[in-house]
Amino acid sequence: MAAVDAVVIGAGHNGLAAAVNLASKGWSVTVVEAKDEPGGAVKTRELTLPGFRHDVAAMNLSMFAGSAFHGQHAGDLARHGLGFVPAEHCFASIFRDQTWLGVSKNLDVTTSRIAALSARDAEAWKAMFAEFGADAPHIFGLLGSPMPSFDAFKVLWKAWRARGTGWVYDMVRLLLASPRDFLDARFENQKVKTMMAAWGLHLDFSPDTAGGALFPYLESMANQAFGMVIGKGGASTIIDGMVGLLTEKGGTVRTGSPVEEIVTTGGRATGVRLASGEVIEARRAVIANVHPQLVFGRLVKADPARAAFDRKIAGFRAGPGTMMIHLALDGLPDWTAGEELKRFAYVHLAPDLPMMAKAYAEAASGIRPAEPALVVGQPTALDPSRAPEGKHVLWVQVRVLPAEIGGDAAGEIAPGTAWAEAKEAYADRVIRLIETYAPGLSGKILGRSVFSPADLEAENPNLIGGDNLSGSHHLDQNFLFRPVAGHSRYKTPVTGLYLCGASTWPGAGTGAGSGHMLSRMLAG
Repeated sequence: MAAVDAVVIGAGHNGLAAAVNLASKGWSVTVVEAKDEPGGAVKTRELTLPGFRHDVAAMNLSMFAGSAFHGQHAGDLARHGLGFVPAEHCFASIFRDQTWLGVSKNLDVTTSRIAALSARDAEAWKAMFAEFGADAPHIFGLLGSPMPSFDAFKVLWKAWRARGTGWVYDMVRLLLASPRDFLDARFENQKVKTMMAAWGLHLDFSPDTAGGALFPYLESMANQAFGMVIGKGGASTIIDGMVGLLTEKGGTVRTGSPVEEIVTTGGRATGVRLASGEVIEARRAVIANVHPQLVFGRLVKADPARAAFDRKIAGFRAGPGTMMIHLALDGLPDWTAGEELKRFAYVHLAPDLPMMAKAYAEAASGIRPAEPALVVGQPTALDPSRAPEGKHVLWVQVRVLPAEIGGDAAGEIAPGTAWAEAKEAYADRVIRLIETYAPGLSGKILGRSVFSPADLEAENPNLIGGDNLSGSHHLDQNFLFRPVAGHSRYKTPVTGLYLCGASTWPGAGTGAGSGHMLSRMLAG
């Protein structure tokens, strides 16, 4: 029986971050991954045609580039192949009248676009951006601290000393506000509000969901300040870098090694039993970079003493489902709104707040939206190496969708049809929707690969129901309550068993926050 200091279950970026940090402190570490390749939701594959490299799920690596983990290991990761491609022109929204508004890293460029709609809003944007410069260290400091912790308290204390009681009240209001309420209080033009609110649907925040204002605010201001970053050659560059660095430090990644059971002895996690029957002993910790419902629903034996905790975990809600559509193209979309849109990393097709609210309500009711929100990624506009010369890939995220289907808002797909039978027809709807803004797209398509919510869960079991967030981020499942109250610091009731990943604080995204913070708590 092999024995190491720590076994990490799941080779997603949080698990790998924890493993690298522990190995850096002299721990012996083995990462076991059920799939035949590492990465979790951060993978790049030739999904359509040879030479066309598609990010299967995550594309935007800005959070990783700005993370504490990357800051600690940047040089070593670069030696192992990590590379970024910056986006000067970050995101844009197209509206129903075939006009658009977008954020570029150059503040004057962005504000000139806003000023064409509202001089007042251009000044409000500049003021918000100036405030962000002072607020960002405190906000990111809080997001980068275990919850709760003395570190988090110190961040709040320093913020109060530096910014005053009024600022604290304003931040609490921001954390509790819906996108619509936050934006209505600051801007007058609906297009400005719509452009920012689209970021809420990257998580599971409709315009009127409490707690949804923070992400549109942070993404808008961070993109204005720093631009956006994608991976050179694909998002999997961060995985390649971490696996290489972990191996250099003596750690091991074993793919194609599904865990059958987390072994416990006397109430303590002591290792894992693989599906092959092999047991790997963990002398100090078992770290599950796995959805908590899979850990306590499948991998850990039931224990009556843990019944209350298990019930809470069973009640941890998924966010809405997602569809991914990957296209190999003969050329980028010809956006009617303007040729300049071909330069942007993201183009949002979510043209107004009522449409976003309607799509969210339909999905929450189990109905396929007639008009879903679309995030159209154009990675080859920034990184031509992802496709053959003169060709392109398109990354289309469909937000939001039901995991199980009770109907179709457009009446085109029979009620009760499973995603396996409906996904291509729904993808056709999405292509038609894109063509209302970019006519002729169908004629450019060389290949197509569609991942329904069910396909995404099959690809990565942590994405239950196609939920790419690994759990709703609504207020009752965030901060101190992620995944459940009393267990937001990665510990579980099983001694020696820890959780990390998107289901834990600080949640979804590519920032490696939970893996980094957990490993620091374990090994300093």
